[in-house]
Amino acid sequence: MGKKTERYLLFLVYLSGLVPRSTAIVFWTALVDISYLNSQNQTVNQYCECGVYGRNSPLEGASGVVALPSLDPMGCVQEPVYNRSSSTPPWIALIKRGNCTFSEKINAAKRQGAAGVVIYNGDGKGNSTTHMVHSDATGIVAIMIGNIQGMEIANLVKSGIEVNMVIEVGSPHGPWMDTYWLYFLSIAFFIVTAASIAYFVFISAHRLHNLRMQRRTDRKLKSEAKKAIGRLQVRTMKKGDEETGSDSYTCAVCIDCYKAGEAVTVLTCGHIFHKVCIEPWLLEKRTCPMCKCDILKALGVEGEEKESNLSLSPTEVTVITVSGGDPLYEVPLTDPPTPDPETHQHRYDNRAFEEDSQVARG
Repeated sequence: MGKKTERYLLFLVYLSGLVPRSTAIVFWTALVDISYLNSQNQTVNQYCECGVYGRNSPLEGASGVVALPSLDPMGCVQEPVYNRSSSTPPWIALIKRGNCTFSEKINAAKRQGAAGVVIYNGDGKGNSTTHMVHSDATGIVAIMIGNIQGMEIANLVKSGIEVNMVIEVGSPHGPWMDTYWLYFLSIAFFIVTAASIAYFVFISAHRLHNLRMQRRTDRKLKSEAKKAIGRLQVRTMKKGDEETGSDSYTCAVCIDCYKAGEAVTVLTCGHIFHKVCIEPWLLEKRTCPMCKCDILKALGVEGEEKESNLSLSPTEVTVITVSGGDPLYEVPLTDPPTPDPETHQHRYDNRAFEEDSQVARG
């Protein structure tokens, strides 16, 4: 899309009744062309894109002889007098910024018949300009130029030189933000940034706290699991055991058959597994791989800290019974003597099967 097409489209937006929106989005520069005869009677032309249309100015061109207010260079009196003859063709008022509003300056020049108004910036501003707001002065071309350029033109007019000026529509730019709007955006940015940082710190601290609590809980559960594992029944497989004589008996963790001489652990639910297989599993899961029985709850390890204040005589032994109807397995909560793996009898889920096994071994 060419520059001319872009200007045309934005100009249509401006004329389509969306003036407040379009002026809030873009501002338009003004092409300023001045010409005059110097002391050697030579025509001097100066051309630049150095003006800015007012926010409420029509985007139109204007031309005429430059005229200055005779008494007040800022044109703030109610009916300022401009240095021009009655036969002067269309003229453009050149007014200095200050003392009154843009609308007052523009309206005063408009009442005197100006074809356009050029306001140059205050002293010490260089050639900087601003986007004028003059909502009470419409229907006349109004632009702003820099202080240096405005003073040069004003001095030429004061010296008696007739200066002709042509104003044309330049190019769109934006978005335009005045000082207050810029301050507002800056404050809003810092507030949003501070809120984002505070939220990030809060979330990070919360996650770190949860992570620490989770690690502490995991360490506590592993410590309790170690205590529970130390209370589980351990036996050594023999050649005559039922589990070693059939391929239907396999460790659910490693899916391998039991062999004579292997150490197995009997859980509180009665299921057996290789000792080297089930202990790492119980440290992490703390449940039976087959029936999901929780060994911590079954052995009462979780409640030991609360029950530690209860005084028990040396001869007292507290037991719990895991049952599915008839009692199947009793586990002492006090540490019993470590049984001999060779002589410790395995307890089966099915008592009839236990009796049959004893007969077969006898």
